[in-house]
Amino acid sequence: MSQQAHHPHQAAEPETPNLDFAGTTPYEDYVKADVLTHLQRTLSDDPGEMVFLVTTQVMELWFTVIVHEWETAAHALRSDDVPTALSALKRSVRELEALNASWKPLGQLTPAQFNAYRGALGEGSGFQSAMYRRLEFLLGEKSASMLVPHQGVPRVHAELEKALHEPSLYDEALRLLARRGHPIPDSVLHRDLSARYEPSDAVEAAWTAVYTGDGSDELARLGEALTDVAELVWRWRNDHLVATRRAMGAKPGTGGSAGVAWLEKRARKNVFPELWTARSHV
Repeated sequence: MSQQAHHPHQAAEPETPNLDFAGTTPYEDYVKADVLTHLQRTLSDDPGEMVFLVTTQVMELWFTVIVHEWETAAHALRSDDVPTALSALKRSVRELEALNASWKPLGQLTPAQFNAYRGALGEGSGFQSAMYRRLEFLLGEKSASMLVPHQGVPRVHAELEKALHEPSLYDEALRLLARRGHPIPDSVLHRDLSARYEPSDAVEAAWTAVYTGDGSDELARLGEALTDVAELVWRWRNDHLVATRRAMGAKPGTGGSAGVAWLEKRARKNVFPELWTARSHV
């Protein structure tokens, strides 16, 4: 018997990956990890500040992705491409879940822990986030006054001003309903897009008709996808409220806002309101 017969066949060793690159790695060229991991500049000696800073930066990245998804969905709705809009909205639901989970590292801060580095924030506040403001504008939460904090940065101000005057994601959904034969009033279809969206009885009736019909219809599935988004935005606002209340009680916010009182007011507002009230009539 040959010597080979005494030794069972062994699997070949996996090939060694390419480790030698002339410059940066292709991974670094694509992800820019070195840039991302060197953006952190803490302003206090408290070790907890790094968690706060990185978590906030992660939130900004999720805002960017979600804005991209909702702009994709809005553009698709404008073109009557509901499947593409639904795909973008469904992706954004997973992204909103990840965004909301970002509160976990901060959700149990005690006042003493937050106060250890709160002074380093100065007047800095999430209220001043330009990307979050674009996210709110896409939800129909429009306000020209929200551009004021960004007037010192022309590029950011111009992007927000453009977003202020464009149809929101919900505006595009309502325009689609009108094109599909639902009686959406002109006062809704041709409203001042720079103003906050206000609920309409006629829009409520239109969504009621959608939900009374075939549940597998494109419009019904669109309504549910938008409701998924609205629910997670509501959860985001409530998680923000609870984390803030736990860390600082009823004290004013770092940016001069009313803090918890302002967040409580935000948490009471429904996104895409008629999608919620219509359910009472089905």
